[in-house]
Amino acid sequence: MKKALFILTALLAAAVAFAQSPDLSKLPKGKWVDSNWAATWEIGAESIRILDAKGAVVFDFKDKIKDFKVDAKLTEITFSFRCDEAERSYVFRKGTADLDLTMEIDPDWTDEPYSVKMKFAK
Repeated sequence: MKKALFILTALLAAAVAFAQSPDLSKLPKGKWVDSNWAATWEIGAESIRILDAKGAVVFDFKDKIKDFKVDAKLTEITFSFRCDEAERSYVFRKGTADLDLTMEIDPDWTDEPYSVKMKFAK
């Protein structure tokens, strides 16, 4: 009985650890500006956030990301995720030849995707 309880506890702990925030350590770090919306996308070690023109946080994806994927190739890193609260899926592409970041958004409420090449801010 104690062994079964220990195994159940270990499995539960593993499930909780797996369900936590994705590992953002492999992503490019910095800030990129979406000039169409005067918004800055900040990618850090702890979270991905959207900032307004004054630097205030508009949206923080911390603990809201699911289906997180990273694909690193020789010339490009691609990462994607889903955010149910924002009702959108995101794909980001960062080439190795420049500092820009391309973002593609697939909103739930329309068939029209949004795409923008964002300039590196810092």
